[in-house]
Amino acid sequence: MATKNRSTSSKKPSMAPWIGIAFIVILLDQLSKITILKWLPFGASHQVTSFFNLATTYNKGAAFSFLATQSGWQHYFFLGIGGSAVLFILYLLKRHAGQRLFCWALACILGGAVGNIIDRISYGYVIDFLDFYIPGSTLPHWPTFNIADSAIFIGAALFIIDELRRVNKR
Repeated sequence: MATKNRSTSSKKPSMAPWIGIAFIVILLDQLSKITILKWLPFGASHQVTSFFNLATTYNKGAAFSFLATQSGWQHYFFLGIGGSAVLFILYLLKRHAGQRLFCWALACILGGAVGNIIDRISYGYVIDFLDFYIPGSTLPHWPTFNIADSAIFIGAALFIIDELRRVNKR
């Protein structure tokens, strides 16, 4: 008598692949920061191309150095926001593990958030080193950022793409 294998048909999608992607982001972020700290001291800059430098900076604030000049309370504030975001993202990954693009976005943001949380706990600030600019322009350089910030940006872009795809399906 043949039996059906119910484990494959009723199995909920796993969040393990998404945690794996987040882990890769964290690993790349932390390895890049360790490498830049060993190679380029704080405040130093190394021109790579006519529009890109490696420049080691420390950011005690958030994006665009928001609240960086405050007395120190922002450290705990950003740790709290980051920790809350991580818990919420884990909840969303568990609940929506089968939605590929949505989970790619969440995994990128999760990896970026954890990478920056590690910096805040380890150093008291986030290490930034990617410095892009427009050559010959009077415009200032774009704020220096890192791999974690890039992953968060990519995740946000994937969210927009995912939402646009959903709207177009209606």
